[in-house]
Amino acid sequence: MASFSKNERLCNFKLIQNLIKKGKSFKVFPFYIKYLKIEYNPSQPVLILFSVPKKKFKKAVNRNLLKRRSKESYRLNKKKLYENIAISKKYSLLIIVTYIDTKLKTFHEINNSIISIINKLQ
Repeated sequence: MASFSKNERLCNFKLIQNLIKKGKSFKVFPFYIKYLKIEYNPSQPVLILFSVPKKKFKKAVNRNLLKRRSKESYRLNKKKLYENIAISKKYSLLIIVTYIDTKLKTFHEINNSIISIINKLQ
């Protein structure tokens, strides 16, 4: 589980629409998290999408940097979340993580936020 592969990414348009309509949300600065519990799927226990709005970061370089930092932090810390879902076998999770700050954060700051997000989702 050291990678962040294609089958862990939330790409399905219908799933994203469903998540936006029915999902619950919370904030862990600098992120806004929207999540939805769905029927348990052992091959895809967590599907996640990272988003950085163009409105707040005009340059694609900065948006991509924040997404890379967020994805890397998630990749390093997702093990706890996966273990918890595998033990319960009650549901799978759909998650959208949106960056809401207007300033670039360091990897360390993003990592601390992602860890607290994972703890809240458990």
